[in-house]
Amino acid sequence: MSTTSANKSQSSSDYVEIACQSCGATLLLQPHLVSTVCPYCASPSVIQRPPSKDLPRPTFVIGFAVDHERATALVKRWIGGRSMFARSDFKRAAPELTRGVYLPAYLYGAVSDSTFSAEIGENYTVTETYTTTDANGKTVVRTRTVTKTEWRTLRGNHQSYVMDVVVTASRGVSNAALEAIEPFDLRGPRRFSPSILAGWLAEEPSRTQDECFRLAHDETVAKVGGKLENFMPGDSHRNLRYQVQLSREVIDLVLFPVWSYAVRYDPDKPPVRILVNGQTGRVAGDTPISQWKIAAAVGVGLMLVLAFVLILALSQ
Repeated sequence: MSTTSANKSQSSSDYVEIACQSCGATLLLQPHLVSTVCPYCASPSVIQRPPSKDLPRPTFVIGFAVDHERATALVKRWIGGRSMFARSDFKRAAPELTRGVYLPAYLYGAVSDSTFSAEIGENYTVTETYTTTDANGKTVVRTRTVTKTEWRTLRGNHQSYVMDVVVTASRGVSNAALEAIEPFDLRGPRRFSPSILAGWLAEEPSRTQDECFRLAHDETVAKVGGKLENFMPGDSHRNLRYQVQLSREVIDLVLFPVWSYAVRYDPDKPPVRILVNGQTGRVAGDTPISQWKIAAAVGVGLMLVLAFVLILALSQ
């Protein structure tokens, strides 16, 4: 593997120009990527750009465990298993591999200290007496068991450690798209080394660390809210209010393994992107829906309802 320093490369408006250290060929690399493979000698090259506050050096790397062949098979099975309302041409389309890439994302953790208040509901049952009319038209007295709720105010403090909040650092892959193929097994990431990227594409962060920090902070507050929802005692609760203070915040840049596919199902529409978790094989993406199939299903449903009403009317 050859390593090229960024200060030795010449940049243009669209590409970064580097020289392959094995055969000397000049290669053009997209500016958001940090690695490539020479098409002439198959030698991998990695650009080492000097770290900065907004573009720090990765701390950890999670390696690929799912190879190209398996990822392709998983995507084909995922496409074939889409709902009955998915477009037929989409389900017949062959996925095209775009790339296997190390995607940059920040891994965040913090200690949360929350104050909260809520109304806690405790259920109890009572027996009620009521009057009604029986089948013969007579007024009768009957009893029934009714569940009621007693509400009490609860205030308190809650502390927890929020771990493994992942926020994408790529503008090309949204946080929702990355969350759709989570989780990643974060128990054994490897310390970053440029040699790990040999033979793979690797993307530089296109979101700043401060931007990702704010996203992770907000997501963590939301996670704490979910923990408080589950923490509430009683049979039910309402009017939960809380304030969260985060401390001991830690954020590290991690490279995550992702396979990216494009599915071209209609020449007049952009392809659908499908992502595969390169560690676990989890697949996610959008599914184009056929409006004709939905309309046909609604039509069949209406016909069945009308037929049932007609049969009921005739029987009476």
